[in-house]
Amino acid sequence: MKRIIKGTEPPCLLQYRQTEGATYDNYRPKDPLKKSLLIEQGSICCYCMRRLSESTMEIEHFKPQAQEKYPELQLDYRNLLASCNGNRGQPQHLQHCNPRKGDQEITLNPADPHKNCETFIKYRSNGEIYSDDTTIDQELNETLNLNYQTLVRNRRIVIKTVVDELNRRFPGKTWTEEFLSKKISQWQNKNSKGQYNEYCQFVIYYLSKRV
Repeated sequence: MKRIIKGTEPPCLLQYRQTEGATYDNYRPKDPLKKSLLIEQGSICCYCMRRLSESTMEIEHFKPQAQEKYPELQLDYRNLLASCNGNRGQPQHLQHCNPRKGDQEITLNPADPHKNCETFIKYRSNGEIYSDDTTIDQELNETLNLNYQTLVRNRRIVIKTVVDELNRRFPGKTWTEEFLSKKISQWQNKNSKGQYNEYCQFVIYYLSKRV
């Protein structure tokens, strides 16, 4: 999970929200909204950090859309995120992110301007995600299923690629602090296409422990 800095909402969403009887389900077209969410998230999932596109993403309501106690947040841009489809349609134990979360509520909002989600999340070298906060840890595992085996394997593959690159750069030597810092900066920032690398926060966490 990587912190999301919310930008300006699409004008069409603002205009639609001001119409009488406006609801999320009747809001059309959603393409400008999808594009806006993808741009601010660097085309990665708000929860697992997989690569997203307009065709593979889902619009996630952090505060669930289906619950009647949040009707005012249905079309609130601050409540909307881009999530992967998380194996939607598969058995629940194979789902993750938005499909697995469904109408449940979770503590940690990656777009919370007052609480940086990155400070609550840790990773093990084998690719597992966890938190020292027991509530958040349970939500990462149970509500979002972020230790789903495919995601853990993908994180291991990414970090192996990075470590192999570092070892080629410094064969038989200790990685220099300067080079590690440059590599961390590379993973912290979007590339020329405006995208973050997949699973970027795991790599940042792993390398930061070695600076």
